[in-house]
Amino acid sequence: MKKISTIVAVVMVTLTNAQAYKGKGDIKAQVGFNAQNHGTGINVSADFGIGENMSYGFVASYLLSVDDFVGVKPKFEDRADVKVRFNANLGNVFKLDKAIDIYPGLNLGTRNFGGHVGFRYFFSNGFGLYSELSTPFASYDSHIKNSEVLNNQFVFQIGASFNL
Repeated sequence: MKKISTIVAVVMVTLTNAQAYKGKGDIKAQVGFNAQNHGTGINVSADFGIGENMSYGFVASYLLSVDDFVGVKPKFEDRADVKVRFNANLGNVFKLDKAIDIYPGLNLGTRNFGGHVGFRYFFSNGFGLYSELSTPFASYDSHIKNSEVLNNQFVFQIGASFNL
């Protein structure tokens, strides 16, 4: 019982010191798994705080596993996507625990213009988990065909987040 109490106390102290978004100058790096129709892959992102509740960042994703849904094997450029993004970090606006951040935002990629909403929870000052939902609002090509659909659809992401 004494060991369990000690572990709980250490975890509670660790959680109270964790901070999901600090404001201007804050830097987050994330690496995770993404899932969408016809494929799964990996993504990496970085966010840079520019204000109390604002950040900008970059996202790169690559589909590792793709269903053969159009009879053509997608090329590298059909599997990859790069985006710049802007976030509104709202954890403190909603008076959430400082270890929690929610962030809706907009992104502009090589294939489309879209939006996302994300959630971060930090267990310690350096490590946390995140999850995001992303969807395109407008594609650059009005006639999406074949493997172009891969980068123009709803995407779910989950992974690890790091304070840098």
